[in-house]
Amino acid sequence: MPTSTTAAAPKSKSTAAAQMFLSLESIRDGVVILKGGRAFRAVLMVSSLNFALKSEDEQDALVYQYENFLNSLDFDLQFVVQSRRLNIQPYLDTLVARQKEETGDLVKLQIGEYMEFVRSFVELSKVVAKTFYAVVPFEPLMITETRGFFSRLLPGGKTAASAAEEDFNQSKSQLLQRVEAVSLGLRRLGVRVVQLDTEELIELFYGLYNPAESQRGSVTTPLEER
Repeated sequence: MPTSTTAAAPKSKSTAAAQMFLSLESIRDGVVILKGGRAFRAVLMVSSLNFALKSEDEQDALVYQYENFLNSLDFDLQFVVQSRRLNIQPYLDTLVARQKEETGDLVKLQIGEYMEFVRSFVELSKVVAKTFYAVVPFEPLMITETRGFFSRLLPGGKTAASAAEEDFNQSKSQLLQRVEAVSLGLRRLGVRVVQLDTEELIELFYGLYNPAESQRGSVTTPLEER
């Protein structure tokens, strides 16, 4: 037991040091809580739209509708575009498994040639996958913090912990109202929208700070799963 305790100490120090450089404090219930606990963010994954293939009338209609959508918002909205080199290894792994299942030599040969074609094409073309996100913010009005013994006991017999939980739930509710408004406006433009849950948010931020590690993961996105 003493050995495991000693080994855990450096890890916790390393984790604490890394967290000093992050602007977020925690992630819960699909909500990103920034440092200080008074600013909240929801992240939406948004599908792309091939604007160039639209007719001139359709392009004008989309621009007009997008303008109306932005003017209808009474809060800031941030769009983030993430560009990553396309990772086809999970797809190639499925082809390798399929090749092993085949009993015919000709089919195995064809699968092998197809895998080599896909691998060479992606490497030579340097195909980049783009992912689009919309970040919805909410920051409740600041209230002067009460310090000392009486800060633990609030009116109505509430403790500071229960009051903080109630504040979070209220902020989350108002944040989700904004999420619904943004999602509805974007869907009217013809794109798909999915709010990232807690696990997906953790994967997103881990990938942002560990791009090399994230490229080894699956190419499936929440838009494809839901």
